[in-house]
Parts: sequence; C-alpha cells; structure tokens
Amino acid sequence: MTQTLYDRIEAYMQGQMQDSAHDAEHVFRVLYAALDILETEPEADPDVVIAACLLHDVGRAEQLQNPALCHAQVGAEKAYRFLIENGLEEGFTAHVRDCIRTHRFRSDAPPETREAKILFDADKLDVSGAVGIARTLLYQGETAKPLYTRMEDGAISDGTGDTAPSFFQEYKHKLERLYGGFYTARATALAGERRAAAENFYMALLHEVRDTEEKGRASLNAMLK
Repeated sequence: MTQTLYDRIEAYMQGQMQDSAHDAEHVFRVLYAALDILETEPEADPDVVIAACLLHDVGRAEQLQNPALCHAQVGAEKAYRFLIENGLEEGFTAHVRDCIRTHRFRSDAPPETREAKILFDADKLDVSGAVGIARTLLYQGETAKPLYTRMEDGAISDGTGDTAPSFFQEYKHKLERLYGGFYTARATALAGERRAAAENFYMALLHEVRDTEEKGRASLNAMLK
C-alpha cells in the first residue's frame, strides 16, 4: 500500500469516528494488533488487512443514531463506496467490504477469509484485558447503561443470565467469553496474556458493590426505628 493511499484512507476514517470507545485510537490499536498477527499469517494480503482495519468502524455513527442498524453492515457499504470512488479495483474493494461486514462479535456472519479473521481477532483483542474493560465502561456511559441491575429478590446481580443491559451483563455475556473465540494462534496467545486483568477488575468491582451494600443496609436498618 502506498503512503498516499494510506493517508487518504486514514483521513476518511478520522472524519467518521465520533464516540470515545470507538475512536481513532481504537482503530489504530486494532491496526497494530493486526500487523502483529500478520507476522504469523504470511499468506494474508497486508493491503486488505490494513484497509479493513482502518475502515472497520466507519458505520458506528449510524448505529449510535439508530441502534436497529448494524455498524458492520453499514460500515462495509460505506467503505466499499469510498474505495471505489477512490479508484480501487473491484476485487480488492469487495474483499475489504466482506472483512468489515463479518468483524462483529455478535453476528450470524462469521469471517471466512484469512484477512477477515485477522481483522476479527484484532478487533476482539481490543475488547480483552484492561483496555476492553475501559472501553466497555466508556461505551456504556455514553449509552446510559448502569454498572449492574438487581435480581428479583433485590440482590445485586453478577450479570449471569441477565437480559437487562449493564456492565456486569456485558462482562458475562461478552467479555468473559472472548478468550476461546479467536481464529489465529497469535491472537489467542495475546488475549491470554490480558485475561487476568479483566477478570480481576470484574471480581473486585462485584465484591466492592456487594460488600458496600451489605454493610450499608445493616447500618441503616440499625439506625431506623
């Protein structure tokens, strides 16, 4: 990929990113993780991977405005139009589109090509470990989601089996399940190095909120007449 083309794609991406959890820095981390994975996947096309990484979240603004939309599908079409308009050939552009279309974690369209699997893994790496916790909390703050919800008996739920959105629910339904779902050996190894940081944060937060509530309610009940 030429520097000129890279700069053009990067500039377009920079103009599309709006929310703090899916900003340009997220895109760069995904790109750099993908380049790391590429070192162990020599048969992959680096130009497709670079373009797909840079453009993978350009549909985020549309999904934020209308949650019924899938940012992966919207972004795939936006990326396709942008690359075609900038003179890229059909085969390359369609491949990038397919990589973006299949990069989403919760999707019925899993990645199929080597390049699509690299993008998928690199994007999921940025939801693992400490960075993944931080990004999840940022995004849930932007969308007004609580840290936790309560069970029918009023106790604080740890997120298991919850349907109502919360940080604990997101951890149990997504973050905790990431680590066995990578396609490449390199991404699996990198995620394994990060796993303890996420687990420790979740357990510490769960303990703190439950312990605070248990002691606080006991004190309050003793004071009330």
